[in-house]
Amino acid sequence: MSKAFTKESDNADDEDGLQLPPIPGGGKNYITPKGYATLRSEWLDLMDTERPKIVEAVFWAASNGDRSENGDYLYGKKRLREIDRRIRFLTKRLEIAEIANPSVHHGNDQIFFGATVTYSDEAGQERTVTIMGIDEANSAMGEVSWISPIARTLLRARVGDTLKLVMPGKVEEIEVLGVSYPVADVS
Repeated sequence: MSKAFTKESDNADDEDGLQLPPIPGGGKNYITPKGYATLRSEWLDLMDTERPKIVEAVFWAASNGDRSENGDYLYGKKRLREIDRRIRFLTKRLEIAEIANPSVHHGNDQIFFGATVTYSDEAGQERTVTIMGIDEANSAMGEVSWISPIARTLLRARVGDTLKLVMPGKVEEIEVLGVSYPVADVS
């Protein structure tokens, strides 16, 4: 039988080789309240706004007749699959999310989830990172996932500690210079 006549996979997670980022065995999907709100807001927008618009467009395009060469219909169906895939991803992530508020550690010099840490490497170069959840970390903004090698090295350390950061092909000593947490939101 020709591949042209086979049914598309119903499992959209397998498309493009995309999979959920790994969470350590027995671990939780820690996330800040702000990160949780962002993911939930995206999920609500997709469910309440984006998906209904696309469903309406697909219905309109389908009513125009021949679907095999109908660009609006084909694009709409493709976009609908993308939205549904993202909704499934967000649903799974929100279900296993463990909200951890870093502001409870404000004033503490020990490093926990949500800490902004300044450290220096062997060359004396200072770097600052904020330890965030897997789904919210943005490396361009100096945020690292709590399961990253640097975060795992820093967690539980205190200001003044010298640590060994294990990287591919080398081990580097780093020194913790400062730790800060956001102030609790009083609103």
